[in-house]
Amino acid sequence: MPASSSYLFPLDERESLKFKLKGTKDYTALRALDSDLASDDDLGAWGHEFVRSLAGEIGQEYQARVLAGADPEEDAPFEDLLGMVDVVVPFNVSHSAEAEAVDLLIEVQRLGKVLELDSIDEGNYRRVCMYLIKTADFMSDPDDYSEVLESAYQLFLKQNQFYDALRVALRMGADDRIPDLLSKCSEDRLMKRQMCLLLGRQRVNHEVEDDEEEEELNEIIGNEKLSEEFLKVAQDLDVMDPKTPEDIYKSHLAETGGFSRRRDAGGAAVDSARANLASTYVNAFVNAGFGQDKLMTPDNEWLYKNKDHGMMAASASLGLIQLWNVEEGLAQIDKFLYSSEEYVKAGAALAVGILSSGVRNDADPTLALLDEHINGESHIMKCAACTGLGIAYAGSAREDVMELLLPIVEQENSGPTTMLEVSLAGLALGMLYVGKCDDAAGGTIVQRLMEASDEELDHSHAKFLCLGLGLLFLGQMEKAEAMIEALRTIEHKISKLAAIVLETCAYAGSGNVLKVQEMLHQCAEHLEEDAEHQMAAVIGIGLITMGEEVGAEMALRSFEHLLHYCELPVKRAVPLALGVLNISNPDFSVIDQLSRMSHDPDAEISQNAILAMGLTSAGTNNSRVAGLLRQLSEFYSKEAGHVFCVRIAQAMLHMGKGLLTLNPVHSDRMITSGPALGGVLTLIYACLDLKSTLLDKTHYLLYYLTCAMNPRMLITVNEDLSWRPVTVRVGQALETVGQAGKPKTITGFQTHTTPVLISTKERAELGTEEVLSVSSVLEGIVILKDNPDYEAPETSDK
Repeated sequence: MPASSSYLFPLDERESLKFKLKGTKDYTALRALDSDLASDDDLGAWGHEFVRSLAGEIGQEYQARVLAGADPEEDAPFEDLLGMVDVVVPFNVSHSAEAEAVDLLIEVQRLGKVLELDSIDEGNYRRVCMYLIKTADFMSDPDDYSEVLESAYQLFLKQNQFYDALRVALRMGADDRIPDLLSKCSEDRLMKRQMCLLLGRQRVNHEVEDDEEEEELNEIIGNEKLSEEFLKVAQDLDVMDPKTPEDIYKSHLAETGGFSRRRDAGGAAVDSARANLASTYVNAFVNAGFGQDKLMTPDNEWLYKNKDHGMMAASASLGLIQLWNVEEGLAQIDKFLYSSEEYVKAGAALAVGILSSGVRNDADPTLALLDEHINGESHIMKCAACTGLGIAYAGSAREDVMELLLPIVEQENSGPTTMLEVSLAGLALGMLYVGKCDDAAGGTIVQRLMEASDEELDHSHAKFLCLGLGLLFLGQMEKAEAMIEALRTIEHKISKLAAIVLETCAYAGSGNVLKVQEMLHQCAEHLEEDAEHQMAAVIGIGLITMGEEVGAEMALRSFEHLLHYCELPVKRAVPLALGVLNISNPDFSVIDQLSRMSHDPDAEISQNAILAMGLTSAGTNNSRVAGLLRQLSEFYSKEAGHVFCVRIAQAMLHMGKGLLTLNPVHSDRMITSGPALGGVLTLIYACLDLKSTLLDKTHYLLYYLTCAMNPRMLITVNEDLSWRPVTVRVGQALETVGQAGKPKTITGFQTHTTPVLISTKERAELGTEEVLSVSSVLEGIVILKDNPDYEAPETSDK
């Protein structure tokens, strides 16, 4: 009866389920009488289509009963349905329909049952877990979201897949589980090392204790060997020669001959301060991490071709050139720390912070050197020290650093210089405790915003105080609700901006559709001025949808509408939002749209579009973008501000000679690195008001991008972390979650020998069966072990 009614009756009548439940009752009664007619429930005999239809009806019936007033927390009202679920779910799992089994358990709000299933084994646990993790993107309720990820975490643990369990723990932001996970795999040394490599990539400040290899493991987490590995890859790819800014600009290719020929005609070339400043940044970004360049390391001549803040940027660039190499870098920067020029000294202090971004050192030189400057009298030294601490200790949640920053946020003597110090210290606090919801830091920033005078809140950099607060709650969703309410009590237009920055940061990467709709609603109001909160809302749309493919595509369509129908302030933020959605991923259509906007008559739209082109192509050396930027440098050759933006975009495009990425999403697009996203957001919010940030005196905020810089290489190593080149296939990543069989995970691949570079949308897999990788994702440094089951093919001697 149930099988025939599944296609005879309309779905919403649920006849199939009614007959099945009736039959179940009859069998139960017969079983009680020990009748021969009683039999076990063999659903499989009726085919998959029937089971699928039954599962759908169980979900509908469950919802109908909940709406009729049954309590979903209790099992009694649903006893008959749950009896059916206990039959359907194991049947689905054992017949390769894991996705349908998980869907049914989510429908009846009993996902915990997935952990009790015996039918989940080493053959199918990965399919179930990957489907659960993917489903989390579509959960709008925070409790459901954490339950789905928790189930995946427990399943991985059950199968002793500690590396994958760690990935899920990092996705949940559950850093407190790290010690437990590391102690569970005490037998497997290789697994422990691989997990520490992931913690280093995620910039997690964790100390391994009570372990015979603790010194080595702490070195790995502290990224102490990162510089060495990066330079070895650079040597392998033969890109060690330092590049000059002119190698990047390629003025000789300009169709009109650019500046070079015109200058030669008019006598001696004139160095403009703005052009020299741009060259400083281009030189620093392009040679980042290589330890040598042609402007700063040979002698001090270039330093004195700049003035004031330009000198500061130039001496700070040494930190970026020596990135991650703390020992040698400090030796080079040391002499500038004792300079008589205040700005050179401030730049050197900032360089110390940049140098040790994401690298842990036992001696902790950064804190020792910046401690004295942050408490000094000099305004510029304080600004540099705050920024340096924010970059060096991003994500480390260290209390000793917070104690240095809190007094600066709390200081009250009014004046424009004070508010700049307060804002930069607030931003550094946000970076320090990114995504940690720290009460002391959050309370201090909110208190400062409430007590500030209108004049202080009108300061061009006050928005960085709001961003600092937002970063504290990055990706923490509903935990930010209380703070948002507190911000709404501020009687100043900044309260709207602060609330939206905090809300969008809290839901960053969650793909929450309801929040996207709220942000679109904010943009609907037609405002000519006082519209900073609308600009933050547009960036927020990109930020919320960035982790999830479908949402990102829908956001692109929404941006088209915003460009057509909204006022100027909203339009100015659209290119930045496009940049956030496609960090280090120069998608053809996005670059095309930004290229059109880069010729907009409104100066701010075109400048933001140019910088967004740099952000979307960061570290890719994309030749199409390089050509577009060269054309723009000619097109705007008379506009100093635009040329500066083009130069910065070129610096980002060729960052680290194409070996670095800014993309905060890693580990097969599963985990978002808080410090990396924080660094990118700092640049984005600086772009909301270019005239008073990058085009004025606080251009050194660009150095916050250091927190997001990571080598985009894949290195395969032996157990002792020495290189072991093997063949790998690198191709475009395909979405295989929930598909039947064993579909291909990459398409259009090429076979290379490691080390190789991997771009944002690519994935790698081993091209040989000789070895096995300890990690389930081939990114960064991957430890290999010999495959015990491998049999070498027999070579026939002819």
